[in-house]
Parts: sequence; structure tokens; C-alpha cells
Amino acid sequence: MLTPALSMTVPVITLLPECGDFTKTVQPYLPELYALPQKVFERIDDLNALKELYLSTNPLIAALAFVLFLAPVVLIVSEVNKNYSQVDRLWSIVPAILIGHYTMWAHLMGLPTQRLNHVMALSMLWGIRLTYNYWRKGGYQIGTEDYRWAIVKDYTGPTVMFIFNVTFISFGQCMLLWLITTPTYILLLSGRIIGDELTTYDSAFSKIMFFLVIIEFFADQQQWNFHQAKAKYRESAKVPQEYRYTQAQLDRGFNTSGLWAYSRHPNFAAEQAFWVCLYQWSCCESFTFMNWTFAGAMSYLLLFQASTWLTELITSGKYPEYKLYQLRVGKFLPKTRTKSMDDPKTEKEKKAMGINEEKEKAIKETAAKLTKSGRTSKKVKRGNASSSAAYGQ
Repeated sequence: MLTPALSMTVPVITLLPECGDFTKTVQPYLPELYALPQKVFERIDDLNALKELYLSTNPLIAALAFVLFLAPVVLIVSEVNKNYSQVDRLWSIVPAILIGHYTMWAHLMGLPTQRLNHVMALSMLWGIRLTYNYWRKGGYQIGTEDYRWAIVKDYTGPTVMFIFNVTFISFGQCMLLWLITTPTYILLLSGRIIGDELTTYDSAFSKIMFFLVIIEFFADQQQWNFHQAKAKYRESAKVPQEYRYTQAQLDRGFNTSGLWAYSRHPNFAAEQAFWVCLYQWSCCESFTFMNWTFAGAMSYLLLFQASTWLTELITSGKYPEYKLYQLRVGKFLPKTRTKSMDDPKTEKEKKAMGINEEKEKAIKETAAKLTKSGRTSKKVKRGNASSSAAYGQ
């Protein structure tokens, strides 16, 4: 089997800024997408022919074709089961597959891959962490669904929910998973000019992204430990000694210790920063202030803004003190004057929360009863509805 000429599969470029030019690196290859299904069907029983087709197809278009194939499958499964967490189960897997695809394609075509190897290793580390966290919360158990989808279904009704599923849940989110990985394509193209030697940008961004995964790991573990302690506290009405939580913290019902004392969603913050870093990496490597893959990073940020708003709307209705938590602790980034939840409420805070002494006493009693009630949900309770697969509150 002959390896297809590179000039037929990726653009011939000589300047780094051209790597981020949509009209030169993407637009000329879009027609391949229309003919690709027929070509695959014609070669379906010939592995060598399929490999040749894979190598002769622009890697960005091949990745796009994969998610466009995946989207209707997700749609059908979700509608048949009336379970809208199908993309959640793929959230930690698909990006790693797509980045692995770019790296493998470059290896097979004899392109410089040192930079891509770093990105692939980081994406695998990110995916393993998120998959594990989702698994231990029961996300892969049959019938589990993010608790927020039930609320959305009740609010929208079946017809609107189906339209929402077609446009956003199944197709929109699959496209988003493709978009957030597209900076890897720019790194692939820039490698043809720079070569295999790693630059200062490569070293800096790879270290930052690794650090962000570590932050996510600690945030996930702290959230897991808190909910394990809370479950034992509910069962025995005694503060478990193996965990370092006070009765007041457990009565509160939501985690406010560790990283969660400085950010209401430290895992969300690191998660968004991870993919923004990949985008910025592609900008720096291609000497561009902004490129078309900005669409993925920005869409990711917007999704987290919307889903976090819904999460906090539900949480603030469940836990009386969550409003105070919102006043004292930043949503993603720490406030300049972050206050401990153990500090007494100021008059200004009480006024903002709309409470008086009688109401404050009732809030404490309600929080204690809620914590000790033992009520648990069989549904998977994650932090970011249909966007981050296994995050916390």
C-alpha cells in the first residue's frame, strides 16, 4: 500500500500563521466529508483499502465524520431509553479518541509527532481521571441519568425536549467535543514547519495543562470524601472520625472545605482552563492572536456558564446556606476577599439573604434535618449537566 502524498491530504503551508487560516486549512477539504460515507461503504470489507482511505482523508474531516456518525447513534439510544445522559458517558472518552486520532495519523504519515504525543498523553490523563470519577459515582450503571435532565424534561415537555435533544444534547454536544480538540489539528500543521523540537510554548502549556488535571483530581477527591462522610453521618448521626469534617460542615450539606473553600466549582474552573489552554497553545504555536478553533473554547465556556447556573439554582433551593456560600466564595475563581463559611454572618449578608433571627434558626434546623434524613437519590448527581460527565456540586 502506498502512502498518499501529504499535499493531497493536508494543505501546503510555509508560514506558521497560515496554520490557523480556515480558508486554507479547512475549507478546501470540506467536500471530502460528503463523499466519505460512500467511500467507506465501498471499502468496508477491505482493511488495506480502509487504511489507505484513512490516510488519504484530511484528519480534521475524518474526526468530524466520526462525531457526525456518533451523534445520530446517541440520539436514537437516548430517545429509545428516554435517558439523556448518553453523551455524558462519552464525554471523557471522545476527546481522547480524537486527539489520539490526530497523533496516530501523523505517525503513519511520517510527520513530526513530539508535540502531538504530549497533547495525547495529557488528554489520556484527563480522560482517565474523568472516566474513573464518573464510574465510581455510578455513571455507567444501566438506567442512571443526570438528575437535572428530569427537571429539564418536566419544564419543557416531550416535544420541546425531543427538539432540544436533536439540536443540542446529541448533535450539539458531539460537535462541541470535536471543536474543543481541533487545536490539535493546528499543532499538527505547525509541526510540519517547526519540526519535532519542542518550543518554550510546548513546555509551558504542557506543564500548565498537567497541573490543571491535578487540580481536577484533588477537587474530585475532596468532593467524593465529603459525600462519603455525609452518607455515613446520615446513617449513624455521628460525625465519622476517619474524615476531617465538623458537624457544622456536614449539617450544611455541601462541601465548603479544601479547594471548595476558595471556589464553588474548582473542578469546573480547571476543566474550562484545560481546553482554553489547548486553544491558546495552538495560537502561540501558529503565531496567531486568534484562530477559528476559538469556537470550541468559547462554546465550552458558555456551556459551563449555563449548566453551572442550573446546578446552583437547584442547589440553592435544596440547601438554605448555599446563598451565603455564593456571597462569600467565587463561582470559579477565588474572590479577593473570600470568607470562611464558619465565620458568623454579617448584617449585610443576612439582609442579602433576606433572613432574620427566627428564619436563621429555622434554616439551621432544616439543614440538620436534611443531612440526617438519609434521603438519597438513585440518580447520578454530577456537577455539570451533560457537559462534564462526572463533576461535583
